[in-house]
Amino acid sequence: MAKRDYYEVLGLSKGASADEIKKAYRKLAIQYHPDKNPGDKEAEEKFKEAAEAYDVLSDPQKKERYDRYGHAGMDGFGGGGGFGGFGGGGMSMEDIFSQFGNIFGGHFGGDFGGFGGGGNRGARVRKGSDLRVRVKVSLKDVANGVEKKLKVKRYVKCASCNGTGGEDKDSVAQCKQCGGSGVVNRVTQSIFGAMQMQSECPACQGQGTTITKKCSHCNGMGVVQEEEVISVKIPAGVAEGMSLSVKGKGNAVRNGVDGNLLVLVEEEPDNDLIRDENDLIYNALFSVPLLVNGGTVEIPAVDSKVKVKIDAGTQPGKVLRLKGKGLPSLNGYGNGDLLVNIGVYIPENLSKDERKVFDELSKSENMQPTESAKKSFLARFKNMFS
Repeated sequence: MAKRDYYEVLGLSKGASADEIKKAYRKLAIQYHPDKNPGDKEAEEKFKEAAEAYDVLSDPQKKERYDRYGHAGMDGFGGGGGFGGFGGGGMSMEDIFSQFGNIFGGHFGGDFGGFGGGGNRGARVRKGSDLRVRVKVSLKDVANGVEKKLKVKRYVKCASCNGTGGEDKDSVAQCKQCGGSGVVNRVTQSIFGAMQMQSECPACQGQGTTITKKCSHCNGMGVVQEEEVISVKIPAGVAEGMSLSVKGKGNAVRNGVDGNLLVLVEEEPDNDLIRDENDLIYNALFSVPLLVNGGTVEIPAVDSKVKVKIDAGTQPGKVLRLKGKGLPSLNGYGNGDLLVNIGVYIPENLSKDERKVFDELSKSENMQPTESAKKSFLARFKNMFS
């Protein structure tokens, strides 16, 4: 089933402001919240769909990429398809409660502004911090896609205590102050009457449990630092500055879910080709005889060389367009083109005999610029400054 447009999901137009996006998401989240619709799978899916749309449209970088490429631009890129990351699976309810709880100004995973049943949800789900790494890609990598192996130092769940932080199962107990909810309630009086506020439990730091005896291996942290080699698939068509999200490969946290690994793409400059979005540009420098007589030459492309026919009398400044010889589109809709800018090399050191040849040629009327050539040259010169 095809994904719905994120603006359509939130009932907004493409030019919606950040405030409108937030209000639209809050309205839908309240409407389809699991506490308000217990056992309703359709409501739960709509709740997740709205959270996915908000995750992308509330982030300026993700929104810009989505506006430009659509859903294809989000696959594996820290939003949209990034909900499942490279591993797939979609965004869980715990992810949503952890990530977007603050939009309601309270404990999203708990009371949720007074809806029934929320208090039984338990302690707030904690999320480990994200890690950021940079990866360099060549033009060939961009054209074909590539799998990179990255060596990353990250905190992982302690194998000795299974991430609880306690020496054994009897060393971890329910927090007495919050009763395992991870939050404490307090009632304040205002001009609108009594208002119930929730905040993180100071005794257990929102985890719902306390440790009576710390794990000797991780000293009660529940996590240890290790070095791991992580394989990251870079899709064809990526560009400088794009960020890929590998779900669950960030830092672990005690009694929580792992953060993500954010991979920032850096393009290495190519020796021959210049990138212009999905097009490639090659600035060719040919000899005078070749442009006068014409011929066939080889032009560097991404993976190989391509043969190009140069017509007799080709003028410097002309651009040859080789269809489909550029880079693939990230959304899979074809390739860009390879543009060949024609330049001419004027000999710098000639022998006496060679100069005599040019002296004789200069007397010929055919060596003088034609009116059409003059107009074409002037038009290109004007365009450079317009």
